[in-house]
Amino acid sequence: MIEFSEVYKTYPGGQEALKRISFEIPKGEFTFVTGHSGAGKSTLLRLIALIERHTRGQIVVDGQNLERIPRSQIPYYRRKIGFIFQDHRLLFDRTVFDNVALPLTIAGLAPTETAKRVRAALDRVGLLDKEQSLPLHLSAGEQQRVGIARAVAHKPDILLADEPTGNLDAELSHDILDLFDRFNQVGVTIVIATHDVDLLRDFGHRAIALKGGEVFAEQMLVE
Repeated sequence: MIEFSEVYKTYPGGQEALKRISFEIPKGEFTFVTGHSGAGKSTLLRLIALIERHTRGQIVVDGQNLERIPRSQIPYYRRKIGFIFQDHRLLFDRTVFDNVALPLTIAGLAPTETAKRVRAALDRVGLLDKEQSLPLHLSAGEQQRVGIARAVAHKPDILLADEPTGNLDAELSHDILDLFDRFNQVGVTIVIATHDVDLLRDFGHRAIALKGGEVFAEQMLVE
């Protein structure tokens, strides 16, 4: 499903964010990407989502070589991916419903189908009763759930999350990870970047550890 082969990412000025990255994530697997701040976790996710382009090497996602996807086709490629940001990136002047609906509207879905998918996504994250609320009136955990609903409303095959529990306490963090587990159980491939050692230990999934932009270790964690 996701394959990195000797991948490098170098920014202008010569800063190497990633180097010699090689791994495979099979379809339907739940994988953590871990490491200290600046280890390259966020960059790795952004390369998978084609938010950024890698410098060297090869990345293949669901049989597609990302080097061969032209800029004009990136929006279509991203339809198979849901991306959850640490800072939520919600529009605070729009309702919860409108925030979740935005990518579906951009994709051109009919209003009736959009409404159906938005409400289904909000129901899955336990926020159906908040659809007309503004994000500012929600707790941090609820805002993160809105971000998750927005990411899954278009039924992606791959769900990427960048430090999704970084601003939450331990109990809320576990609630959010339980949500990801439920999506994984219905076949969604999950890749989560986190530095939270407790989550790694409590949720027994494979972990790819980065250090200085390189793969430092891979292991299957035991619950």
